[in-house]
Amino acid sequence: MQPDWAAENLQVIRTLMERSAIYRRALAPMTLLAGGLGTVAAVAGQALRLDAPRPFILYWLGVAVVAAGGAAFLVRRQALRAGETFWSPPARRVARAALPAAAAAAIFTLGVLLAGWRWPGGPGADDTTARLMMPAVWIMLYGLALSAAGFFMPRGIQWLGWIFIAGGGGAWVAAGSGLGFAAAGHWLMGLHFGLLHLAYGCYLLFTEKPGHAL
Repeated sequence: MQPDWAAENLQVIRTLMERSAIYRRALAPMTLLAGGLGTVAAVAGQALRLDAPRPFILYWLGVAVVAAGGAAFLVRRQALRAGETFWSPPARRVARAALPAAAAAAIFTLGVLLAGWRWPGGPGADDTTARLMMPAVWIMLYGLALSAAGFFMPRGIQWLGWIFIAGGGGAWVAAGSGLGFAAAGHWLMGLHFGLLHLAYGCYLLFTEKPGHAL
């Protein structure tokens, strides 16, 4: 291990830990934005009856792009206000930690789209079951991304990640057991990407203390 490389890593980790409280405050508007968007999107998707396989996937991919763009805008604005670089070494570390799970979600989604929603090699699951399994996998992979990124951020992010993993896993088991219903996909997405984000954002706002990090 080269001394310069080790020193740089230690400096990045030290900076991340020192900024834990700052990141905690920065997460509040991001999670509230994502939560509000996810909740509205779930209600709108259900009202518009976007239950067919391809529209369902493309609709929620669009919601994810808008949410990610909004989060990036908030982070950039906060960085400019603080006089810091947007794509800083700590930000790159957080992005790298979350990248494997995000890449897996993208590859999985592409594979399902190319397979026409049906599960290749599976027992011939119908659209109702698949409509639950698809968001269940998204939710679990998102939880994995949060848990990985949480190593460089407040500990609460890792707890939130485990909640997503548990929720997605429960939905997966329920779908496999035939306990789902046709409209559950939008409500499942709204519960996790909407209400859970809103709850965590409110928690961050109401528990914020100077110099305190969760």
